[in-house]
Amino acid sequence: MNIKLIFKSLVIIAVLVLLVIMGLNNPETVKLSMPNILPPNKVQLPAALMYIAFFGAGFLVGAILMAGGKKSSSSGGGKSGGGK
Repeated sequence: MNIKLIFKSLVIIAVLVLLVIMGLNNPETVKLSMPNILPPNKVQLPAALMYIAFFGAGFLVGAILMAGGKKSSSSGGGKSGGGK
């Protein structure tokens, strides 16, 4: 296996373990306040669910940003562009 893939997997597992620990130690209900985006005092969830939701949103955004970054190389090998 690729060392880079193993490292990424270990980092994700470590973050998930931290999320579980934070969720177990923070069972209180918290309010999410985002003026002009969410209705006031409408979002009240346990802290553990908010941690998991924010991690999931961040993971999804990171996966989208990292996807499709590789371009295939052309077999031409010459310089492109039309300089003089």
